[in-house]
Amino acid sequence: MYEGPVQDLIDELGRLPGIGPKSAQRLAFHILAADAEDVMRLAATLQLVKETVKFCEVCFNVSEDTRCRICRDPRRDATTICVVEESKDVVAVERTREFRGRYHVLGGAISPIDGIGPADLKIRELCLRLADGTVTEVILATDPNLEGEATATYLSRLLLPMGVRVSRLASGLPVGGDLEYADEVTLGRAFEGRRFVEAS
Repeated sequence: MYEGPVQDLIDELGRLPGIGPKSAQRLAFHILAADAEDVMRLAATLQLVKETVKFCEVCFNVSEDTRCRICRDPRRDATTICVVEESKDVVAVERTREFRGRYHVLGGAISPIDGIGPADLKIRELCLRLADGTVTEVILATDPNLEGEATATYLSRLLLPMGVRVSRLASGLPVGGDLEYADEVTLGRAFEGRRFVEAS
């Protein structure tokens, strides 16, 4: 335990995802040793992000405007929506250059253990986007892990009766992995070989 502000900084850094106590301590001492100018730039950037970045009113991707760059682009295919868990997954899919449609960011995945149910995600908003009949295919690109599969299964059962084609990314993605860590070739092949979900 350290005194005052140093321990406070370690505690705050330790609350970040993927940062354990040792990493938090290492980061805190890096910040203490850094030039004051560098630390102030970091603090200003953190504040700017919180003040200016919001979520797109259509797809819920991060954006500086009410609509994100992808939703504003008239060249994107409005008949296909790729459903992902987080904004970082949009970046992963965009890197493949295989997908030219639009996105829908759920804001997570169904996880009863963590107390996250369908009502906690942007599923109702997805259904509203499908109401006018413009969208003909929904690609479920949730993470290939237990929560992602549960979310994809739930969405398949919900969306198929709405008359849209529902597809799921094909093999090529490791089970238990995250989309953001998949390389472009693997993720690109998964898009090319996606399979359609049939009503059960």
